Amino acid sequence: MDSFLLQATVFLGATVIAVPIAARLGLGSVLGYLLAGLAIGPGLGLVTHTEDLLHFAEFGVVMMLFLIGLELEPRALWDMRHRLVGLGGLQIGLTTGAVMLAALAFGLTWPTALAVGMILALSSTAIVLQTLSEKGLMQTRGGRSTFSVLLTQDIAVIPMLVLLPLLAVPVAVSLAPDGSIVRAAAAHDTHATLSLVEGLPGWGVALVTLGAIAGIILGGIYGARPLFRYIHAAHLPEMFTAVALLIVVGIAFLMMLVGLSPALGTFLAGVVLANSEFRHELESDIAPFKGLLLGLFFITVGAGIDINGLFAAPLTIAGLALGLIALKGMVLYGLGRGFGLRGRDLWLFTLGLAQAGEFGFVLISFGLQQHVLTDALGERLLLVIALSMLITPLLFLLQGWLSRRVEDEAEEQGADEIDETGPVIIAGIGRFGQVVNRLVQSTGHKTVVLDHDMQTIQLMRRFGYKGFFGNPTRPELLHAAGIASASVLVAALDDPKATIKLVSYARRLRPDLHIVARARDRTHVYALYQAGADDIVREMFDSSLRAGRYVLENIGMSEYEAAIAQETFYHHDRQTVRELAELWDPSIPPAENHAYIARAKELEKELETALYTALETRGKQDAA
Repeated sequence: MDSFLLQATVFLGATVIAVPIAARLGLGSVLGYLLAGLAIGPGLGLVTHTEDLLHFAEFGVVMMLFLIGLELEPRALWDMRHRLVGLGGLQIGLTTGAVMLAALAFGLTWPTALAVGMILALSSTAIVLQTLSEKGLMQTRGGRSTFSVLLTQDIAVIPMLVLLPLLAVPVAVSLAPDGSIVRAAAAHDTHATLSLVEGLPGWGVALVTLGAIAGIILGGIYGARPLFRYIHAAHLPEMFTAVALLIVVGIAFLMMLVGLSPALGTFLAGVVLANSEFRHELESDIAPFKGLLLGLFFITVGAGIDINGLFAAPLTIAGLALGLIALKGMVLYGLGRGFGLRGRDLWLFTLGLAQAGEFGFVLISFGLQQHVLTDALGERLLLVIALSMLITPLLFLLQGWLSRRVEDEAEEQGADEIDETGPVIIAGIGRFGQVVNRLVQSTGHKTVVLDHDMQTIQLMRRFGYKGFFGNPTRPELLHAAGIASASVLVAALDDPKATIKLVSYARRLRPDLHIVARARDRTHVYALYQAGADDIVREMFDSSLRAGRYVLENIGMSEYEAAIAQETFYHHDRQTVRELAELWDPSIPPAENHAYIARAKELEKELETALYTALETRGKQDAA
């Protein structure tokens, strides 16, 4: 008991220290867990035997696949089939083939080389998605393509887990630190396990397996609702958590009884339950366990990494990691160009997915259990994957550098020739710009629409709206659109920096031009104000204000009183932003700008007074 509490304290302490630091440095939580494991394992020697703990921690992966299944409705998967099968499927297939050929060149047998190819074909979902969200790149064309490939890879883990046991061979081959080939006899599992298929003929195994899968599907369709209604009748919230864990643990155990991967069954159950009204309840109940167990899994992987192997051949490990990134990068670059990605989108797609991923740890662990890989080869692959993930932040820095310096070929060569001008130029036709454009055109006024996303422009044309493809921040494009004679410019770009650049140029060119700009947040408002925008609209401000009005109407205020409160808040906020914009300094963090903080507090008190006064005055007027 004492040793268990000591280990728990060590693991939790390392997590609390390392993960927040890694997150603040932009390295991501996965790398934080790995670094924590390296620190308490090879670094300080606080943890030595991680094999038993790793088996327990792997259940976090099973839960993660269950949650992935919950998020993938069958209809949504069907709608995305072309991009998933096309771009994602080709990435997995070509990368697996390329890595397999490289492994064969190192002397591995084809089953082992195929297993290595599948393991290294996957990228880091956790790191990439977090980085895309933090940098605001998720809605770009490169970001959407990257997400499609990551989703395909997550789904592909299931057939890979099914295929790996079929690749087990009596003799496994690995590379020694000195580069020589080592052949070791595969071990045999001597532990007795329960099985429903042991001793059955082939057709019997097939029937039992199909019966188990059919039972999961039918149980999810017809049994989930009665079960959750029964649990709901008890009015005990903890029972929902218990039944959620029962579903995951029970299905995992059933899959083990029929000789299949537990992850396959839980993923399938998640997809079946994705349309259930209890989906969100399941997600909220399982997510905390998944996060803790998955973090424990990554820590144990980090603690189990052979640091001596890295020090024994640092150049070899670094060379393999960089070679993997280069090989995957070439495949991704070719696929990106083939699917129409150019410039910054192409570099984002190429460099964002060039690393190996956390699912590689899962497949390596499973491959070792199934005797597909030797211990030496498994350790080598763990080091290569971990190092490639550690390099990922540098890849995103390189992507940002290239995006700023490399001109977009699509814009250079494929920009439309603009043959129309109008009083209103709308730069950016996303969700924000579309509404502005429809409103202005519906009143009979002409607009000139510019956007750098060809798919968006083509979609507009299908609905009868004309638009021109090109980068709206390019001066020649703006001049061709008639900025010299236009009355209004609407800057509605997705990229905040591009919006500031556009507003600054337009203001220098036309001091008399009225500029309406879309802002992401209050800080962006200040920057646009300094750049010269006349009217600045925060993306969520008006919709949030309307939602707040609905809240007031449903907690006792009349519609009239709520409208007065909304109007007062609106005008006061506009005045507040103008005043604070004068105090805002981009070189000083807002939390350290004392004059800004002091005035913000004063204005907040003035808001309370203004709301009270407005409501009281209107009340007296109504009474009179």
